[in-house]
Amino acid sequence: MIPHDTIMSIIDTVRIEEVVSDFVSLKKRGANLIGVCPFHKEKTPSFIVSPAKGIFKCFGCGKAGDSVRFVMEHEHYSYPEALRYLANKYGIIIEEKEQSAEEIVAQNEREKMFNINTFAQQYFSETMKNNEEGLAIGMSYFKERGFRDAIINKFQLGYCLNQRDAFIQHAIKNGYSKELLLKIGLASGTEERMYDKYQGRVIFPIHNLTGKVIGFGARILSSDKTKAKYLNSPESEIYNKSQTLYGIYFAKNEISRLDNCILVEGYADVLSMHQAGIENTVASSGTSLTTEQIRLISRYTKNITILYDGDSAGIHAALRGTDMILEEGMNVRIVVLPPDEDPDSFVQHNPIEVVRDYIDKNAKDFISFKTQLLLKDAANNPIKKAEVVKDIVNTISVIPDAIFRATYIKECSRMMEMSEQTLMNELNKLLRAKIRKNNGIQQNQEVVTEDVKAEPQNINVDTVPIGFYQEQELVKLLLMYGDKEVDIDGVDENNEPIIYKVSVASLIVDDLKNDDLLFKDETHKIVFNIYDKALDDGVLPKEQYFVSHENPKISELAANLLSSPYKLDNWEKKEIKVKKEEDVLARLVVTSVLRFKDMVLDEKRNELTRQIMETTDIDDQLILMTKKKRLDDLRIKINHELGIVIAK
Repeated sequence: MIPHDTIMSIIDTVRIEEVVSDFVSLKKRGANLIGVCPFHKEKTPSFIVSPAKGIFKCFGCGKAGDSVRFVMEHEHYSYPEALRYLANKYGIIIEEKEQSAEEIVAQNEREKMFNINTFAQQYFSETMKNNEEGLAIGMSYFKERGFRDAIINKFQLGYCLNQRDAFIQHAIKNGYSKELLLKIGLASGTEERMYDKYQGRVIFPIHNLTGKVIGFGARILSSDKTKAKYLNSPESEIYNKSQTLYGIYFAKNEISRLDNCILVEGYADVLSMHQAGIENTVASSGTSLTTEQIRLISRYTKNITILYDGDSAGIHAALRGTDMILEEGMNVRIVVLPPDEDPDSFVQHNPIEVVRDYIDKNAKDFISFKTQLLLKDAANNPIKKAEVVKDIVNTISVIPDAIFRATYIKECSRMMEMSEQTLMNELNKLLRAKIRKNNGIQQNQEVVTEDVKAEPQNINVDTVPIGFYQEQELVKLLLMYGDKEVDIDGVDENNEPIIYKVSVASLIVDDLKNDDLLFKDETHKIVFNIYDKALDDGVLPKEQYFVSHENPKISELAANLLSSPYKLDNWEKKEIKVKKEEDVLARLVVTSVLRFKDMVLDEKRNELTRQIMETTDIDDQLILMTKKKRLDDLRIKINHELGIVIAK
């Protein structure tokens, strides 16, 4: 673990403009710097870097944070990895602190697995390059497939000798245990009778997002039908096949840059695509596409292009993952290659310009692809056509975005020459059925939904919880001015008027605690509690503490609330007085607290009103009405106080 003091040293040392400038061209604009956002496509720069606050913020896509967060987002690093990157950039030495016994055991086990996989990869690669059998069989295979040295080295390909335990003996001599070799899947059998699992096979190392080898795929080169064509590493603490994509480490930055991920089936497909310069390509490692793999891609883009073989199996494989991709809110396009071609052979047989042109011209959105394919199978059979309609509408129903659903229904109506409203009625029926299923509602129970019409309609915007913005305004004041003191009107022990100083944090936190009022939003609560504890400790945190907070929700919230897309011109030089928040801070804080209280009271009043309407007992009604009268009087008082001018 990285000690807290070291983390603070890194954060205090780094300059965000220097970190971001390594990746983005920035230009001076007033006190800030501006550039084109590296996280989404834009023509007009909306990416702001504030050296004074140590934060970045894109007002186009919304990403925000400090130097650590920028490196995490741009390089897809974990929090510790980003810290180590910055420490290395600024020459800061990290001395890991001592971990607990449990942490050490867990960490050591994982590190042992990473270490032995790296050791094995290096052994397999060296064997293929320097061993006579490796050169004659392994290297010859890859060369015959058309792979050049650059791609062989990039993906760290290798070969395992066709001997019983050549690798096992080499690993044991270098200090690796038989138990670990069996657990990680590099050996098979028992500790008494072990043999190399991948003997006589070419090796495809599988990397995680940071480039560490987490497993292997191994292809047999003989024609022995009794043996599996491919063997993969077993599941372990570091390798989960359903959560892994082959080539993701080498493709992630290009996927982000192009805002598109090309998905293929096999290892060789990925190698050929990357060798041709199409480096935003990954494979599902010989498994059916999983939800976890789709979510992994969604970290880098919302767009997937599926590139599959031109045979019947390839076409239907393209359909299998479509619904899952759509259900995750992703956009999917499908490219079917010419008959008897797979991505590997197609790229090997054609110039790169032809490949790119083919993909661009033949990429179809799922509705066009599926409709054309299924209608072709249905021919002129009306029953089959009806089944096609139901199948496609069912696929549309999994899309979470209502606007996209309506758009696809319109396109489906055009292609099938069927009434748009008929398709929409079928869609609404499916959606209601899903609501029943998700909520455990029986078939004969009524489900109230608002049917979508085929005609243009108003878009319903998701509402935020009641009081969210009032809470957020108070959090913003805490972050910006928590440690600043303001003048407040009061009275002394003799009831004489005085003006006393109090911090903004104390003014907000103590007032709300006295009235037992709490925030509802979990992130807002965390910020509130940090200030509450800090007031007890006597040392209030600065805004940089929250901007660089290890909790990504806190750092993102701070960066968003402390950023502004607007720049105040230097009006003083023009002899024009402009009031700033700091000039009326005390009034602003008190007003914001009162507005929050007013919101809470209004919510309680509404709940009492509901209870009064539902209660039939006269005595209970009188009690509830008395409570409501107290709240009404308090709200009148608060609204009156909102107009009071307090000390500046």
